[in-house]
Amino acid sequence: MIKEAGDEGAGTLWVVAFMAVVWVSVVAALTVGGVRVARHRADAAADLAALAAAARVAEGAGEACRSAAVVVREFGGRLKRCQVRGSVVDVSVTIAVTGALAIGDIRIVSRARGGPAESESVPLPHLTR
Repeated sequence: MIKEAGDEGAGTLWVVAFMAVVWVSVVAALTVGGVRVARHRADAAADLAALAAAARVAEGAGEACRSAAVVVREFGGRLKRCQVRGSVVDVSVTIAVTGALAIGDIRIVSRARGGPAESESVPLPHLTR
């Protein structure tokens, strides 16, 4: 095998550089995937908390918001805001995600509204012509 001067170890450097690129790409993909999962979890927590609170509105705003807070805690989140206006409940939920590469905690915030459906809000096929 013929060696040229200055070529010693160049292959090792290329392999190490390629491995670093692959490692950073995998970590970035896992971080993005984790954030997407947390976003879906926050949306589900907000939706279910709003429905739970709306089911308890007749018992008072305090009981409705306590019910929403219990649901959010089960999802590993925190109820940021719960506001009752008549029979409609607005909730805001925060879920923290620990990011990779020491970027710290990422906070996902999701909002939802729950309450009774009004007759004008849902078109019924047998009533419209």
